[in-house]
Amino acid sequence: MKQLIAKHATLAIAIAGLVSAAGVALGSSHREAPLITQSPKVDGTDFYMFRSYESGRAGYVTFLANYQPLQAPYGGPNYFLMDPNALYAIHIDNDGDANADISYFFKFYNRFKNLTVPVNGVDVAVPLSNIGSFGATAAQEANRNVDEAYAVVTVKEGGRVGVARNLGTGGYLFKKPFDNIGTKSIADYATYADRHISRIGVNQCAGEGRVFVGQRKEGFAVNLGEVFDLVNTNPVGPPDGERNLLDDANITTLALELPIACLTQSGNPIVGAWTTAYTRVGFHYRQVSRLSAPLVNEVVIGLPDKDKFNASLPGNDANFAKYVTNPSLPILLQILFPGVQAPTKYPRTDLVAAFLTGVPGLNQPASVKPAEMMRLNTAIAPKAAAVQQTLGVLAGDTAGFPNGRRPGDDVVDIELRVAMGVLLPAADAPSGQLPYTDGAALKASDFRSTFPYLNTPIPGSPSN
Repeated sequence: MKQLIAKHATLAIAIAGLVSAAGVALGSSHREAPLITQSPKVDGTDFYMFRSYESGRAGYVTFLANYQPLQAPYGGPNYFLMDPNALYAIHIDNDGDANADISYFFKFYNRFKNLTVPVNGVDVAVPLSNIGSFGATAAQEANRNVDEAYAVVTVKEGGRVGVARNLGTGGYLFKKPFDNIGTKSIADYATYADRHISRIGVNQCAGEGRVFVGQRKEGFAVNLGEVFDLVNTNPVGPPDGERNLLDDANITTLALELPIACLTQSGNPIVGAWTTAYTRVGFHYRQVSRLSAPLVNEVVIGLPDKDKFNASLPGNDANFAKYVTNPSLPILLQILFPGVQAPTKYPRTDLVAAFLTGVPGLNQPASVKPAEMMRLNTAIAPKAAAVQQTLGVLAGDTAGFPNGRRPGDDVVDIELRVAMGVLLPAADAPSGQLPYTDGAALKASDFRSTFPYLNTPIPGSPSN
């Protein structure tokens, strides 16, 4: 135990140094930046933040940070382990100054057991991740060839560092379920995975929360191929007229649920947040992935700055302001569809509110410094899944995007409409009230209504 404590103390010190020295390096959502395509294990794909709407959990905020895009369920034999040489983080700004006041770092530990079978009198290591079924009993864990665990380290402003406790075991490590190999290897994956939802106690937080890291079914809905093929679809067609091309993929989710009181400052219910990942270079870590609001780096940031954006800190986002105040996407849509007219009002202060400052009267902190992050007003009560509106605030549902983001918020349609001027007067956006859509629909009832909200991953082998 002393060795384990010493190991995590060393990790905490290293992370504290990272926080104080973090800056521009090289650098993510669904393969949207050139360099991150070379490092899929640290590619952040989606970020969610919302008041928990599971029954009895309204006093909590849930964060979901997704990594490793486009996972084919049958992608064995190694599947999608997290990188033990990397760090993954969720950062929170609770005073609007564009700096992280609280950060939760996830560090992974993978143990290869090197199981063998006897062959002609010789024990030979097997090439698979398991040699029999597992997940139903403790004894079956002997059949698993790779064990995964992780630690969570809290860093607060001023360098206060603490290692989170697993309140179920009393230790510092949390177990991660293996990916959904198939029904012969893991007969009841949903039950198996839910056993890895753990109670967590974090530094300087009186209440306890929950944490889960594991594979989930991809929750993002987008007509991916046609959108990137010069929007090869009808942008004002039916909202459910196209296929969600991510519907057959899985993702790896870092899910963290914490009491609101542990995240906010007194008198300020609004928090901003984003997720990052860091790879190790020698004795140092460098940021290679950054994500908060969806699609920002995919369809807002210009190609020459995509890597720079993903390696930057929110406090430096003035370097990218031109992409928000003078966006290129509406002009591209006007060129591709001559019947559509891009907004004519510049600078686009409506987009500054949506992406950089929060919306006045909704989720904009006092004295805010413009910076790209997800912002959530925790004073706004959550809505049950049955009454959530997929278009969020545009449909009058102030508990939804861009006031945070829930799994059932159709962020692609929302962002298309905002980009084309739905928030502007008709004189400034002649086509701003059209029902823009990518045609790939989703809604809250498509997901589970309990933590970690995203669905059980698709098995690699569906038959017994």
